[in-house]
Amino acid sequence: MTSTDATIHTEPTSGDATLRRPELRPLWDSLHSRLSSGRPVTRVRLGPLDDPQREALADLLGLDRLPDARPSVPLTRLEEAVTELSGRTVREVVTELVGPLGDRAGERRRRQDERAQLWTWLAEHETVRAQPVLSDWAASCRAAGVVAGSAEHTRTLLTDALKVLAELPGRAEPLPVFAARVLSGEAHALDDGTPLSALVLRALATLYDTVPPQSAAQRRALWTRAGVADDELSATVLVGGLRPAGDGLLARVATACAEAGQAACLTLAHVRYPGEFILPEAPVPVVHVVENPSVLALALRRFGSCCPPLVCTSGWPNSAAIQFLRMLADHGAALRYHGDFDGEGIRIAAYVLNKTPARPWRMTAADYRAAVARNPRGPQPGRITEAPWDLELAEAMAEHGIAVVEELVAEALLKDLVGMAEQRCPSGRT
Repeated sequence: MTSTDATIHTEPTSGDATLRRPELRPLWDSLHSRLSSGRPVTRVRLGPLDDPQREALADLLGLDRLPDARPSVPLTRLEEAVTELSGRTVREVVTELVGPLGDRAGERRRRQDERAQLWTWLAEHETVRAQPVLSDWAASCRAAGVVAGSAEHTRTLLTDALKVLAELPGRAEPLPVFAARVLSGEAHALDDGTPLSALVLRALATLYDTVPPQSAAQRRALWTRAGVADDELSATVLVGGLRPAGDGLLARVATACAEAGQAACLTLAHVRYPGEFILPEAPVPVVHVVENPSVLALALRRFGSCCPPLVCTSGWPNSAAIQFLRMLADHGAALRYHGDFDGEGIRIAAYVLNKTPARPWRMTAADYRAAVARNPRGPQPGRITEAPWDLELAEAMAEHGIAVVEELVAEALLKDLVGMAEQRCPSGRT
C-alpha cells in the first residue's frame, strides 16, 4: 500500500492501542506544540510522514485512502475520532501521551507585563525621581533590555544599583568596605568587571555628564569622584562665618576662621571626627550653601567677621561637603542652597537637595527669569534636566536658552544675608 488511492485493510484494534501506536507520535507532538501556543487552533499540519505513519493516521480518522505525506488535519475531525475511540478530548489525550500543555502566548504576555512593570518601577523610583538626570540612565537600562532574559534578575540588580546610588557620595571607604556596608556584606559586588559595578558607573557617568569610563584608571577616578576609595584629606569643604560652640577641633577651626573673616577649609577628617560641636537651639541657625567659591569670597569681603554661616560645595559636592551639611542639619541647622542656572547647576542642586535636608534658595523659575532680565546675554545652558523643586524652571531655561552663573546673581544673594550679618554685628559693616 504505497499510493494515496490505495484501499486500507487493517485488523481492528482497541481505542487506546490505536491512539498509542508509535506511528502516531508525530501527530501528538505536533498537536502538543500547536495547542501549547496559546492561540486558537483549527488545523494541524504534519509531515513529511512515511507510509506507516500515513496508515496509522488513516486508521485513526477512519479514512479509506492514505492521506498526503504532508497532510493538514482539521481539529474537529480529530476530536470526533479521538472521542469515538476513547471518550476523551484531544487535549486530554495529548496531555496524557506527551505531557502538560503550555501557553506560549500567555507566557509571552506575562514576560511583557513583567518587563513593562520593571521599567515603570525604575522610572518612578524615588532615587531616579529625586535626580531627574538619572531618567536618562533608566532609559538606557531599558534600551539594553533585561539581563539574562529575566526581569526578576534585572530588578534585583537594579535594586542593588539604586541602593549604591542612594549611599553616594561615600565615606572615603575602600570600595570593598563600601560594598559590604551597603550590600549586606557582599564585599566584592562592586569589583571591577561585575555587572553591578558597570551599572552603577554608567549611572555616575550620566549624573556627572561624562562619557562612561573605558579603562580601569577612569573607573577608579569615577569612584573617587563619588567619594569611594577617597581619603580623609583630599575631600574638603569651604566654610565661612560659622561659629559653633564646643571644644572640638572642627568647632575651634571654624570659629577661629569666622572671627578672622576668613574661610575655613575643612577636611573629611575634621567632619568625621568633629569632637564637641554645638549649634544654638534658638533661633534656628540658617546656613546658606552656594556652589561657587567666588560667591563665598564675595560674602567674606563684604561682611568680614560679621559674615553669616556659609558653606561652599565647589561644584559637585564631595563626601566632605555632603557629610558636613548632614551634620549641620543633625545639629538643628536649616540649610538653604543656591547654584548656577545652567544644566549642570540644576543637576548639582538636585543632587544636594536629594542627599541633604537642604531647601532651594532663589532657585525658582521666577528667580531665573529675573536673572535673565538683568543678564540677557550669556552662554547656552547645556543639557537641561528637570528641577524637582520647580517643574517650570527647566521649561524657562529651555525657552530663554541662557545660562546664568551664580556670580551674576551674587548681589541678590548677599542682600539676603544683610539682616543676618547685622544681627551678628549690629555696628559692623554690612
